[in-house]
Amino acid sequence: KNVFAYKIQALVFGGVIGTLGGFVFALSNQSVQPDNYATTITFFAWAVLILGGAARVFGPVLGSLIFWFLLIFTNLALSEAVRAGYITFISSTQVGQIRFILLGLSLMLLMIYRPQGILGDKKELALDAR
Repeated sequence: KNVFAYKIQALVFGGVIGTLGGFVFALSNQSVQPDNYATTITFFAWAVLILGGAARVFGPVLGSLIFWFLLIFTNLALSEAVRAGYITFISSTQVGQIRFILLGLSLMLLMIYRPQGILGDKKELALDAR
């Protein structure tokens, strides 16, 4: 089997899928500007991939669902806690920054204790194939 040909096919196929995703993203914004591709989009994509596990097909799908839930849940929970007066050391405008700090900490803990992701396997991280 020609491994190089399979790698090139996978690279081209991934590029086509990425191109289609960029095309849909550009259509949804109705324009393409460098400001549209900020660091938050890159952070979201890597976080989704790390969370679900990169070696499984449904890993990024599960990762995106969990990531979206955590993002919305922490935003709502922190906003309501500040509004109700349970949290007094931050204001309602600082909730977004605290949300990203908590998300970053949780991703750090995930990388420390489960680096292969939720659907990943320990064998994927092995250095030798024995």
